[in-house]
Amino acid sequence: MKIVVLSIWVLLFFSCKDNHKSDHLKSEKSSFQLYSMSEMALLMEQMYVDNMRIKEAILSNVDIADSLPKHYLNLPTAVLTDPTDRDLFFDNHMAEFIKAQRLVYEVETNRKENFNAMVQSCIGCHQVKCGGPIERIKKLLIP
Repeated sequence: MKIVVLSIWVLLFFSCKDNHKSDHLKSEKSSFQLYSMSEMALLMEQMYVDNMRIKEAILSNVDIADSLPKHYLNLPTAVLTDPTDRDLFFDNHMAEFIKAQRLVYEVETNRKENFNAMVQSCIGCHQVKCGGPIERIKKLLIP
């Protein structure tokens, strides 16, 4: 489990960061700065963990919680890594995601289909915004 969590942190750290040689040289001259995850990045990490558990529960035919966890309600106002990403497209996709995620928790029928639709909503947004985590998100899909 520790390896999975560490891998998640490493992937998130490198997935949305520009890596330019000149920036690297500049950073070597400056003092060390610890990377701090944005509120949205932390929430997305939590959502990934939540949804991996849901995926396993669906595959094992085990019940899941019947209501959306409260931390999902912070998504519309969470501080983004790049504040310029918050626009009408982002807000619309966030609303679609929350609706899709709510269906996963609250509707017992078609749970696999609802889950995959929720994952696709994540992928759809990340195709336009931060594309780095798309391959990781695809691992949530249930075949």
